[in-house]
Amino acid sequence: MPSTVGYAEIAANYRKQIQDGVLQPGDTMPSLRQVCERYNVAQTTANRAYRVLKMEGLTTPRPGVGTVVVGPTSNNIGTRVRLYQATGKALDGGESSRILEVGTVGADELIAPRLDVAPGTPVQMRRRLVSRNGVPVHLSNSYYPAYVIAATPELTEPVSTGGSRELAAARLGVEQARVLEEVTSRHATNAEKEHLGLTADDVVVSQVIRTVTLEDDRVVEVAVKVTGGETILSWTTDLESGSSSASS
Repeated sequence: MPSTVGYAEIAANYRKQIQDGVLQPGDTMPSLRQVCERYNVAQTTANRAYRVLKMEGLTTPRPGVGTVVVGPTSNNIGTRVRLYQATGKALDGGESSRILEVGTVGADELIAPRLDVAPGTPVQMRRRLVSRNGVPVHLSNSYYPAYVIAATPELTEPVSTGGSRELAAARLGVEQARVLEEVTSRHATNAEKEHLGLTADDVVVSQVIRTVTLEDDRVVEVAVKVTGGETILSWTTDLESGSSSASS
């Protein structure tokens, strides 16, 4: 390997291996010493290449292990709203969505107060699995109140609408105004482990509870998104306007 190779080329090589699946989430990256030997570069060059991969959200340092490949990134609602506005689709080119279940359920203690209904009130539920490049990224259970279903009966069918929340808002004739996202962690259920391909016995997942409100203060959707612990959930806050959006 010629000594003229730079940090950007080293980073590009490992980036491609990660994107192509040669290096999988959880895999340990070569040590800095191994990178130096392979590319015939100084440690400062190898370290700079690894900093690039970390800043791109592809790797993360793990004490006692080294640098490891992280899981896929799950887009925040801000990214999806902008994507829908630009393309009419809520998923990017590498993503796919599969409807797992639709039906009427009683709103539980998690969903009822966020939809502003009494516990046990019938609401429409849609469960789907979102994958990126064939790799499961997150499970999402979306809940809709009766007035949303009255305007958008398509949400009772087990087919993808390409943007359920956007379709409902358009039918109701009111723009989406704001979103509250509450992030917690908990142990995965057996069904979640199966769908997300999580094989460890005791798995911690990230849970995002998203409440989307219209300009008339009605809630159009409450969604509970579950991702594996290695999946990156990231936001960028504009300090001038105070608004938040996802980094990508």
